[in-house]
Amino acid sequence: MPKHVVFDVVGTCVSYSAFFTSIQKVLGPRLLAHNITPKLFGFAWMESSEREFTYLSISSRYKPYKQVFSTMFYRMLWMSGIDNPRAFATDAERDEMVRSYSDLELREGVKEAFAALREAGFTVWCLTTGDVERVHGYFTRGGVDFPIENFRSCDGLGVAKPALAAYKPLYESFGEEEKWFAAAHYWDVSAAKIVGFKGAYCSVYEKEDCKELFDVDMDVMADTLPEMAQKIIEASK
Repeated sequence: MPKHVVFDVVGTCVSYSAFFTSIQKVLGPRLLAHNITPKLFGFAWMESSEREFTYLSISSRYKPYKQVFSTMFYRMLWMSGIDNPRAFATDAERDEMVRSYSDLELREGVKEAFAALREAGFTVWCLTTGDVERVHGYFTRGGVDFPIENFRSCDGLGVAKPALAAYKPLYESFGEEEKWFAAAHYWDVSAAKIVGFKGAYCSVYEKEDCKELFDVDMDVMADTLPEMAQKIIEASK
């Protein structure tokens, strides 16, 4: 029977380090003068953008994440304690940091994890909320061969993960074949499991899974991507 593993990309296969480095380069000293660390500011900026992005999506006003992300910048400066955000930073500086999202780098072990799964007979897919060209570029620049036809984005559906409708088209396309969903976001894998995927969770990003919030147990849990791949292979035998 054919076997499939669908990976989330940003946060799972790709690290946010380049984005945090860009914030440090562009605004680091100014932020630190207000006792704001660049990494914490970057995390707050991403998370608040994810919230607004999700709220827009579930209220039938879907906007691409990049648009939401850019728009939220000055609000996050205000929420971080900057009294006059538009005097603190410029649009050009914001745009430079937003562009760094296209420079995110693959996590250690991605290539090995994909190779092991393919050798074991799995077809590897990616499902992203981002635009396919940008997200596929992470693999191209990282030297990992990944067929563009195995990329799927829910961006064109006007729906965002973890809405169950974001997972269903790919899930249903596999019919009765074995199908796994793998991610470093517990919310992501747990939603995919509700749809019917087997779930594989990697703690490389979140560290703490907080699984008591989600009422869903994983089929596989691991600390690294290669370890997760091996556990999927073993669980499939």
